[in-house]
Amino acid sequence: MDVSTFSDDLRRYLTLILHWTWLVVLVTILSGAAAYLISMRTTPIYQAVTKVLINEAPTSKSADYASVLTSERLAKTYAELLKTEPVIEGVIEELGLSRSVTSLKGGIQVEPVRDTQLIEIRLSDTDPVRAANILNSLFVVFDEMNLERQTDRFSTSKKNLEDQLTDMGDRISETSAALNDIGDNSSKQTERTRLETDLAQYRQLYSNLLLSYEQVRLTEAQSTSTLTQIEVAIPPTVPIRPRTTINTLVASVVGFIVALGVVFLIEALDITIKNPEDVARHLGLPVLGFVARHDKNLAVVTAEQPRSPISEAFRSLRTNLQFASVDYPIHTLLITSPSPAEGKTTIAINLGAILAQGGLKTSLVDADLRRPNVHKVLGLSNRRGLSSLFVNPNADVSTNLQQTATANFTVLTAGEVPPNPSELLGSTKMIELLGKLEEFADVIVIDSPPIMAVTDSAVLAPKVDGVLLIVKPGSTHMMAAKQAVEQLRRVGANILGVVLNEVDIGASRYRYYRYKGYYYAHSHYFDNDETIMYRSKKPQVVKRRINTSKRTYK
Repeated sequence: MDVSTFSDDLRRYLTLILHWTWLVVLVTILSGAAAYLISMRTTPIYQAVTKVLINEAPTSKSADYASVLTSERLAKTYAELLKTEPVIEGVIEELGLSRSVTSLKGGIQVEPVRDTQLIEIRLSDTDPVRAANILNSLFVVFDEMNLERQTDRFSTSKKNLEDQLTDMGDRISETSAALNDIGDNSSKQTERTRLETDLAQYRQLYSNLLLSYEQVRLTEAQSTSTLTQIEVAIPPTVPIRPRTTINTLVASVVGFIVALGVVFLIEALDITIKNPEDVARHLGLPVLGFVARHDKNLAVVTAEQPRSPISEAFRSLRTNLQFASVDYPIHTLLITSPSPAEGKTTIAINLGAILAQGGLKTSLVDADLRRPNVHKVLGLSNRRGLSSLFVNPNADVSTNLQQTATANFTVLTAGEVPPNPSELLGSTKMIELLGKLEEFADVIVIDSPPIMAVTDSAVLAPKVDGVLLIVKPGSTHMMAAKQAVEQLRRVGANILGVVLNEVDIGASRYRYYRYKGYYYAHSHYFDNDETIMYRSKKPQVVKRRINTSKRTYK
């Protein structure tokens, strides 16, 4: 891609975004504000955390890989056991909670810490104190159940050994008492010997049972895994939800992206002409002038406010028309538009006035014989006009011209509405009338109907020196403009260019085009000796004399 093309495209997109800045900013602010308000009204959720260390049984510890897998499985096992219903029920009973087992279980998150013997337990709750109490109680209840579950494995053996030790102790006591009763009696020496032998055996058995009992207890201690709460849960002070700041920022970013999408969608669905590039790309015509929005109560703004930017815009248009027709000077200029309500009559009147202010005798002809409007805008009589000249062949053209408040500017109104406007405008008589008008005027500006509405402009276009197409940005449909240009070219009209009317010059989308040189307000002026002074963007002045030679009609 050409660098200049890429730069223009980038600038155009930036200009588009700048034009819709109000929408982008509005949607972004509203999205962020909505997220903020919703977050502020949402009940805050707090999360308490505790960490538990698994003290693995010594008998299961080793340095091989199997021991590592055993430790991981043990951590996962404990993580699951912590959420079992007996444990949850024990917590509810201990704290006297009104919550169900299912709801409490759903709020507890247990996750083994990778590559450690730690288990992290989290609980989310609307009450931070309650969340911390539940986690601490959960550890206590589970630790007790875990110890009880592991000691049950050795309880039977220990109980049997304890019973045997008790029985053997009783026998030793009984045998010792019997020996004491015999004393030194010689006649019972045999009985004494037997009792002493039994006592020695009982004591040996007791010693063996006691050793077995201690071995069982040692085995129990070495094979029991215990838990230690290394981080007691404390009531959290900051809620985890809603995250007001993050929610606001995310919503604002999403709103910004959505707004941009809407902007590009609006532009993609907009089938109107919006800027000079649309005119150049789709119509293949130059833009000869920009006319900004102005007070429509001013009939002839170029006369009533000659130093206003609007008047300067018409002076720019006047100059551009002269440069657009250097080889073939324009004496008859047709003003038309693709559709109604695009401001062609306003352009025709003010262009005629500005030409007259430049020292050219100018006549404005209202050729809209269906809905004439020039006389209404200028406050002139419409009893006689163009249609009267068709009816009365001997009528003098000059007697039908009406002088305006602007010197050198006369108007030929439409007159009575005829039944066949197209036939009249396309007749030889119309050519003769234009020839007669050139005897009284240097330039004839003709206001005609919209070309897509009726054929009047199409039949009149080939009979004039040039055609000026009026387009209203954001209103004129692209297809209508294309068809209008195609129809004018089909009849052989000399289309000089396009005037963008009622342009919001202050809008961001037109700043770029002003910088590119499309808009020349305050850069042109006429002097009193009919000399056009054109000030270019470089510090030099170019002068051109207007060719006022007459055109010969055939």
